[in-house]
Formats: sequence, structure tokens, C-alpha cells
Amino acid sequence: MRFERTVTVVGCHVGGEENDVIVGGVLPPPGRTMFEKKRYLETEGDELRRWLLFEPRGKSTLCVNLVLPPTHPEADVGLIIMESTDYPPMSGSNTICTVTVLLETGMIPMQEPETRLVLDTPGGLVEVVAACRDGKCKSVAFTNVPAFVTHLDADVEVEGLGTVTVDVAYGGAFFALVDAPSLGFAIRPDEAKDLVAMGNRIKKAAAEQLPVQHPENPEIRNITFVEFAMPFEGPGTIARNAVIVSPGRIDRSPCGTGTTARLAVLHDRGLIQPGQGFVSESIVGSRFEAAVLDTTRVGEGPGVLATIAGQAWITGIFQHGYDPTDPFREGYTLADTWNG
Repeated sequence: MRFERTVTVVGCHVGGEENDVIVGGVLPPPGRTMFEKKRYLETEGDELRRWLLFEPRGKSTLCVNLVLPPTHPEADVGLIIMESTDYPPMSGSNTICTVTVLLETGMIPMQEPETRLVLDTPGGLVEVVAACRDGKCKSVAFTNVPAFVTHLDADVEVEGLGTVTVDVAYGGAFFALVDAPSLGFAIRPDEAKDLVAMGNRIKKAAAEQLPVQHPENPEIRNITFVEFAMPFEGPGTIARNAVIVSPGRIDRSPCGTGTTARLAVLHDRGLIQPGQGFVSESIVGSRFEAAVLDTTRVGEGPGVLATIAGQAWITGIFQHGYDPTDPFREGYTLADTWNG
């Protein structure tokens, strides 16, 4: 065995979504802010993401998080999220997993009955409250970056489908939200393959026809997710969704940023008010508690502050080795599971 480098990763999942956390072997990338560090990895250091997420070490359903010293004086720790094809500014499920790993491994001291942290993410500061008991995170609740709506009831022409009506909102990334029953879906596990195929077509069309840009950071742009949603039945009820993640799979969790985007849409429609929320449920039945905390401003437009809560579980500790003679050390993807 000859390793050129090693990286230590703690495995973790929330709601069935695997979001591992790098805890050793990676030095902080250059950059004055967490967004600049993210951009450096995207443009100059993407081999780390490919090595850990691509096959034969990774898989299309895996996300990996890099914890770093914070760049903001009010933050306790920095976080960069790496997904199958990109680096989203923020991710709810990855936040819950990362905080769980930080506290349950002792990287940050756990305080019972609750531990309060501030994360420095590429999308902005994220306040976290972890409910802790007997050395275990029983729940991780976070106040997400401000969310806002860019389009309501926008018509998109989708190849093979015709006109599809979508709402577009930002909840840490830009989402195109569609009504699942209107397209023949009930968001059941046996619909997963068809949801992905249709979701990818809708995302491509929406991204081309509805250009979007964050008013406070123009480098955050473009619709990157499609969210199929079951009808909302009012505050306090359960609402199921299926978020399609590139290159073509369904988020196993209820998706924290997608749920935040939906809260922004529901608030814009007058269906939910500050102090009200709902239970967001994934295609596999896992759940997040979600609510609108307050209204805010994003640039010159209205927005909302939302809170999302869920529980994560550590699955193992892994040490990945980089053998310079390995022909697949850079990783690879195949269209059978990576959808092209």
C-alpha cells in the first residue's frame, strides 16, 4: 500500500440522504470569504470533489462537506458543500449532518441541553441550535439564509411536455417548484425514475427560459433544482416533496433548501405567516420541521427567514487513500447511475 495523501471522513445521513464530513487531511483553500474559497475549489481545486464523490470511491447520491476555520468574525466554523456536479451556496441536509459530526466527534464541545453555533457558508451566516442529550444530537435546527421568490405561476415550454407552470424561489439555491399531481405524480418511491427524467427536462427548460440571479451576490445564479410538491393543506400539516438533484437523482431527505424555497412561495401566496410552518416529508418518508420565522429584505425585494430542523446519524469513519498508481484515482462516472 502506497498513499500519496489521505483524507479522513465521517459518514453521516439525515433522512436517508448521505452527507459525509471531511474532518482531516485537507488544508483551507485560499480566499478571503467562504464564497471565494468555494469558487477556488470549483475553478482550481475540483480534484478533491471528484476524488471523493466520483466512482469507485463515491456515488451519485453522495455529498461531502469540508469544514474550515471561519472567515467571518461572528462564525464558529466554516462549511463548503460538495455535491455530485457542483458546490451549492447552502444545503440544509448537509448543515444538519455537519453539525452532528462536529458535536458528536468532539470537534466542537457539545453543550447540553442545547449547543448554539454560527456557520460561515458560501451563502451567508447560518445560526444553528442543536438539542443535545447524553452526548447525542437529538435535533439540529438552523435559521437558513434569507429566501425569496422570483417567479410565481411562470409558464415554461418543456420538450415533450408542452407548457409547465412553475414557481421559482431561492432557499440557498434556486428552485423551480412544480405541482406534482398536475403532472401525474403522487411522489411515491415507485415513481422515482420518472420523476428524475421529467425533472431534468423541466430544469433544463426553466434554467434557459427563466434566468435568475441573487440580488446581493450576482455570482449565485441559475435554477439548479426542480422540486415536485404535493398540494399544501395548511399550516401544521404534512407536505411531501421530491427534489431532483443533478446529474439525475432524488434527494432522499426532505431537502432543507428546497423546503425553505417552498416556505418563501407559500408566504408570497399568503398561505403561511411568520410563526407558522409545516412538516416537510421526503419520498422515503423522512421528515423535517419547517417554519417561517420572520420577514426580511433581500436586496430591494421582500424575503423570509425560515427555520428547518431534523436529526442525523453518524454511520462510520473512513480514511480514503490516494495511490498515485491507481488508474481511477481521478474518479469516473457512468450514465447508468449518473444520468449522462
